[in-house]
Amino acid sequence: MSAPDSPAPARVGSIDAYRGFVMFLLIAERFDIGRVAKALPDSAFWNFLHTQQSHVAWTRCVLHDMIQPSFSFLVGVALPFSLAGRQAKGQSFGAMTLHAFARALILVLLGIGLRSVGHPQTNFTFEDTLTQIGLGYGFLFLLAWRPMRDQWIALGAILAGYWFAFALWPLDTASQPLTGFAAHWNKNTNPASAFDTWFLNVFPREKPFIANGGGYVTLSFIPTLGTMILGLLAGGVLCGTRSTLEKLRWLAIAGVICLATGWLLGALGICPVVKRIWTPNWVLFSGGWCFLLMAAFLALIDFHGWRAWSFPLVVFGMNSIAAYVMYESPFAGFSRCHPQIPASL
Repeated sequence: MSAPDSPAPARVGSIDAYRGFVMFLLIAERFDIGRVAKALPDSAFWNFLHTQQSHVAWTRCVLHDMIQPSFSFLVGVALPFSLAGRQAKGQSFGAMTLHAFARALILVLLGIGLRSVGHPQTNFTFEDTLTQIGLGYGFLFLLAWRPMRDQWIALGAILAGYWFAFALWPLDTASQPLTGFAAHWNKNTNPASAFDTWFLNVFPREKPFIANGGGYVTLSFIPTLGTMILGLLAGGVLCGTRSTLEKLRWLAIAGVICLATGWLLGALGICPVVKRIWTPNWVLFSGGWCFLLMAAFLALIDFHGWRAWSFPLVVFGMNSIAAYVMYESPFAGFSRCHPQIPASL
């Protein structure tokens, strides 16, 4: 972190542009490309776009699956800049800590509130993007004050611990679609799902919670924190004194390593790539793409200086929370709360 009397770091346009791109992908779901693809079944172009705008059933990844990990990754990227800016204003550690945990609580409550619209009572559910980020944000803030080595150690501990929790859970041999050792990460037959059948029923509900239809789980906030730590590591590099070319190399190398590791762990059957329950391998695989996407925006905007094209994305990215709330709100016409719109994050 910079010293309290040092100037605040300049805002990096590529970060806002990447965030704006992510929000565009989210809002673009309302373009309803699926209808066009159905009307033109022989068009490879429109069918490809439809595939990229629809979540995979369980394993693997398409572009649409990168929305939530990118959003989480960018929370980590932005944190070193935020803390350095607050330090430059002379804010104390105590004040920043209070602000961070208050922000975390607001994100959790906002996520619950958005998911409660249209329900006769509060819908206590914690798999929403904002809620997942909020549950881990306080821990991320505390890690931001630690050396990069400690951040890597924390990431390793989170991924290994979460992997062991699933790997040691009694295997349901009748579960699908994964078989063999990978079946430990099947839908609603894992320890995180079992946790929710207890935890979510602690709260008042319209009816007892049995299982999430999409397989999403509350405890995904733990590996989601891993994704945010990857972003924190990237943010530390971007906020540092390295040249833009050195930052590009670091992001590219980190991206390739994470992607290669994720592919290998999946190919060996050690841990599948599953976004819905945020497997440790999903953290690595999606994190690899996040590093590479961040590198691409950095190369175009901050290295080559091609900024004009990104202005709409930058504006969108600087107001990402507002855009997300508008998307979720039924009053804005975008909401997933509408019965005809499937869950998309």
